[in-house]
Amino acid sequence: MTGNNILGIIYSNKYDECLSEITGLRTMGSVPFAGRYRLIDFALSNMVNSGIEKVGVITKSNYQSLMDHLGTGKPWDLSRKTEGMFILPPFSSVSNMGDYTNRVEMLRGVMGFISRSTEEYVLLSDCNAVMNIDIDELMDFHADNNADISIVYQHGVLPKLDNIMELQMLADGRITQVALSPNLTGEVDYSLNMILMKRSLLQRLINEAVSLNHESFERDIIQGNTEKLRIFGFAAKGFTRTIDSLASYFKASMDLLDPQNCAQLFDADRPVYTKVRDDMPAIYGLGSTVKNSLIADGCIIDGEVENSILFRGVRVEKGAVVKNSILMQGSFVATGSTLNYTITDKSVAITPNKTLSGAENYPVFVGKGIVI
Repeated sequence: MTGNNILGIIYSNKYDECLSEITGLRTMGSVPFAGRYRLIDFALSNMVNSGIEKVGVITKSNYQSLMDHLGTGKPWDLSRKTEGMFILPPFSSVSNMGDYTNRVEMLRGVMGFISRSTEEYVLLSDCNAVMNIDIDELMDFHADNNADISIVYQHGVLPKLDNIMELQMLADGRITQVALSPNLTGEVDYSLNMILMKRSLLQRLINEAVSLNHESFERDIIQGNTEKLRIFGFAAKGFTRTIDSLASYFKASMDLLDPQNCAQLFDADRPVYTKVRDDMPAIYGLGSTVKNSLIADGCIIDGEVENSILFRGVRVEKGAVVKNSILMQGSFVATGSTLNYTITDKSVAITPNKTLSGAENYPVFVGKGIVI
């Protein structure tokens, strides 16, 4: 199996509600992350690094920001005369409501695109899992086990997501039982919702689900076929984080301040691509202090920054203090102001002598364009 024989499908809006503070004006896929990236960049880069040449991005709502970011797909080498990137806008042929309500409906709505494709396999992926996975290894694993379906999973505390799949497996990785959002404590094996199968199998399963009025991909297609199909789990390696809340988004971002985590996610052998934006280098003023932080280009820092992530074009004036915080593109912190455990969306302005302070598991969030 080779990458150019796989069709990529990315759900850009799945789990928007779990990060509603940031996704109010954008999709989960276009949520900014790690100073200059968007969450969809990781799913897209995983695919193109394995040779996948055709990717469909399923949209639902608030996708203007996503389209601005993706453009023609050129940063991912998906701007092509044939194949390449396809934006699949919301239209439900099942409910005729012009919007999707579940995965089965999403896939049924884009079945024309899937049917017209010639690739033998389909790789489905969400955007809320931050990882750099070698899909070549996944393809080899799938072929070696003669699997019908392969599901990428992680071992850890179960995220608080609707219909998240907890997997029970044999020693060889074959999945014997699937539980949906069980009330479990401790660490378990749970799906990252990156799923590989033959395109013909996906078409058959979706058509059967629609004909039987089934709505849940996880319950009716995966859980309902564990005995009928050979379904295997493939363990994700390296830095892997699942975003299920503002607190988990904050923690996943802060974890990148550890150089080892950063090196695992941004592996030089499997680059993470994003929209190119040329800007001047960051400027550090006389007397400024920056410790253990990720600073994007275009920033101007005259104050103090510690344990923080600053996106492009952020300005921190002299006398301002930013600690344990994430400041998105174009944010401004004026003299005398202090931010601690704070997330600012794009173009936020903090006027002089203001103090915002949250907690590690409950950061303060300031919405896009707000002036405080």
